[in-house]
Amino acid sequence: MYADNELLFPAHVILKLAHSRGEEWCALVERVSSLPEDSIEILAFSLMMIRIDRCLTCETDSYRAMRGCKACSRQSLRRYKGSDLELLSVYQQALEDVQQYLEVRVPMVIEEPISARAA
Repeated sequence: MYADNELLFPAHVILKLAHSRGEEWCALVERVSSLPEDSIEILAFSLMMIRIDRCLTCETDSYRAMRGCKACSRQSLRRYKGSDLELLSVYQQALEDVQQYLEVRVPMVIEEPISARAA
């Protein structure tokens, strides 16, 4: 009954969106999808899609959820009124938001190994 869906936009769907828009969009999708899943750019792309798809308002028993994330994302991209360049700008804003969040939330990395401090 239910499609393969997630609570929020999943990274494994990114590459499947490559041909949903024009050349600029396709280039972004192909570049980002080649990165590791924990990359800041993957997080930013997911954040952008969460905003465009309105994932936070999706209910597990809704029509959107039953169709799955890939179908919902493709439909949202088709309905997006802006150009591909505007979408790239939305992505850039999401990237800046993720970077800013991580700067505030992630504690500084310990520069010396723990074993060195024990000595």
